[in-house]
Amino acid sequence: MLKLFTEKNVRNLISRLKEEYADVLHKQRERTEELKKENVALRARLSKLEGEREDVTDAVLKIQSAEKRVIKEGAAALENERRELQLLAEKCRALSGALIKKYPDEEDCRQFASFTDELNARLGLEEESGFHMEDVLAPTYPLDLEQLCKDLGVMEEQE
Repeated sequence: MLKLFTEKNVRNLISRLKEEYADVLHKQRERTEELKKENVALRARLSKLEGEREDVTDAVLKIQSAEKRVIKEGAAALENERRELQLLAEKCRALSGALIKKYPDEEDCRQFASFTDELNARLGLEEESGFHMEDVLAPTYPLDLEQLCKDLGVMEEQE
């Protein structure tokens, strides 16, 4: 076989390969530097975003805490208002009863009794039955146990 490569051709080939390799190596080093810079920038951004996430988490926790506090305070205020309205309704009921006993024929007393009944209905309070435990425990008049049992439905009417 004949000599395909001459010394000059081999040297030219080696020289050309060295240049190509050096060029590729230079481009790879430049790309590596770019990636390092990009990595540094991304790490800085990640650090900043993690800090912001912590701030947001803290804010959400504070909001949830404030929400629970507001709900608790609102429930307490609502309960206080409900109790005040019940006290008002009880006072109105007592006053209405006293006025009706004292002035049974007066129109404004009946209107007040009607208002009291409507107030009780709106508040969901039960109508007063005629039975008062205080009357049984400390009666102001002679107590008729037979009639009381009949009124409570514990004893049937005898004929």
